[in-house]
Amino acid sequence: MPETALKAPKVDAADDLWEAALDGDERRATDVVLKAAEEDGHEVVLLDVIGAVQRRVGAEWAANRISVAQEHAITAINDRAVSALSITRPYEAPTRGRVTVACVDGEWHALPARLLAEVLSLRGFRVDYLGAQVPTPHLITHLHRTGPDVVALSSSIATRLPVAHATMTACQAAGVPVMVGGAAFGEGGKYARRFGANAWAADARQAADMLVESRLPVPGTPHQPIDDLPHLVDQEYTLVTRSTPTLVRSVYRALEERVPAMKDYDDQQRQHTAEDLKHIVEFLATSLYVDDDELFRAFIAWTGDVLVARSVPARVLGPTLDLLSAELRDFPRARRMIEAAR
Repeated sequence: MPETALKAPKVDAADDLWEAALDGDERRATDVVLKAAEEDGHEVVLLDVIGAVQRRVGAEWAANRISVAQEHAITAINDRAVSALSITRPYEAPTRGRVTVACVDGEWHALPARLLAEVLSLRGFRVDYLGAQVPTPHLITHLHRTGPDVVALSSSIATRLPVAHATMTACQAAGVPVMVGGAAFGEGGKYARRFGANAWAADARQAADMLVESRLPVPGTPHQPIDDLPHLVDQEYTLVTRSTPTLVRSVYRALEERVPAMKDYDDQQRQHTAEDLKHIVEFLATSLYVDDDELFRAFIAWTGDVLVARSVPARVLGPTLDLLSAELRDFPRARRMIEAAR
């Protein structure tokens, strides 16, 4: 049978699930995934149907074709579809090692981690799924209590990278190897390597394959995050992070003088502008943490696309970067990144 014929049902199922979830029809969405699972298997549906729909959610939101409320509703329906798949498959006792799956503290995008947990369970692992926003001290307590063979950490948002790094080193200090995944860790997992992760996987299928093929070694001598990132000694990351509220206020006030139309903004527009400025400063701080100009440049480009999709002129980013650079005149790395983002 041609390969395209094999893929067609998954594409159709993903489209059907998208339509059902977009309509808010949980029952129809559940019927779609259960039927697809009978034809293609649970793992295929988890990753190539539900996973595909969830990736589409982000793209549709960025293009301003769905609202935040719709984004949340679709994600909730997808999550319940995962539950339906989980409770309808026959139970099989674990035959492999034990894996803890968790999102780093501050990471609310839990569905990718849950998909990984389900796939690992299908592959025969005993899985402790801890969900979103797991505080590091509680995660370490769990590791000491359960003694897993590996902890799999998920993070989708790059601004969680400093927390992810600290969590990784804490887990390794507890003697547990760490596998990481998610968009936060960069193309090809470049930040995972820089942070000293024991393994990185591009997706849940690759993660499961890696853990099936071999057991990750126990970490060696404990180390601190600054051992991986010696540039942090200049304190730019720390100082920018601590001064984020002040920077946002200062840039906002100055931006009102540069862009007179802002003075006529309503309360919602003011709030959204302040939130955008906060995100810009947070991404700059994260770029300072990993010392990567491209991370900040890519975020500014993405922000421009999002603004245009919402009929906001992207040219407002120019004055914003000018003002932020002026506020950080004594921070050479930060100014270099801002200039690169132009």
